[in-house]
Amino acid sequence: MSPRKPADSPTLFEIPAGGPDLALERQAHRRGFRLIAGCDEAGRGPLAGPVVAAAVILDPAHIPPGLNDSKKLTARRRDILFAEIMTHATVAIASSGPELIDRINILRASLDAMRRAVEALAVTPDMVLTDGRDTPPDIEMQASAVIKGDARSLSIAAASIVAKVARDRMMDQAARVFPVYGFEKHAGYGTAAHLDAIRQHGACPLHRMSFRPLKRD
Repeated sequence: MSPRKPADSPTLFEIPAGGPDLALERQAHRRGFRLIAGCDEAGRGPLAGPVVAAAVILDPAHIPPGLNDSKKLTARRRDILFAEIMTHATVAIASSGPELIDRINILRASLDAMRRAVEALAVTPDMVLTDGRDTPPDIEMQASAVIKGDARSLSIAAASIVAKVARDRMMDQAARVFPVYGFEKHAGYGTAAHLDAIRQHGACPLHRMSFRPLKRD
């Protein structure tokens, strides 16, 4: 399974100075695409937990103010926007767990989660805008990869918020099952405290054994 390449060159567009906007969505509308979904993922880098993808079709009449790349928002602001997006937009979420990540690699697992999120939408979009350099393989609709898309497209920014909040909440739940690792504090990333916990307690089923330093040659 190979990632699709971008349908058109995302480098032709500059990042809006005022944050993400609807320029890419409007361009797609002018090309005849009616329903545009933004898609993004959270959790490629951690040593533990799933990678989570979200697909979002915004309601033009109810776009929450302040949508932005999830990394530029506080946790409280993300939670507020998450609730608004879930109320007013069409949203679907999918994830790929550590076993799949270890088996097919993190890029393919991320793209597979994105594909499943898009396919799970209650309404089928005419076009999908994805964050990054690749689009999910094996989706039937037109797709375009947008470098730094979460800073450029409101639809992708909304998806980045949903994916981030959903994954953080999953890791909070994981912390209750595996309390010794402190997942609620670092969400599975390779912090000093997390690495120390792995040295003391070994790995758990949520750890990605294909990631260093867990991977053994």
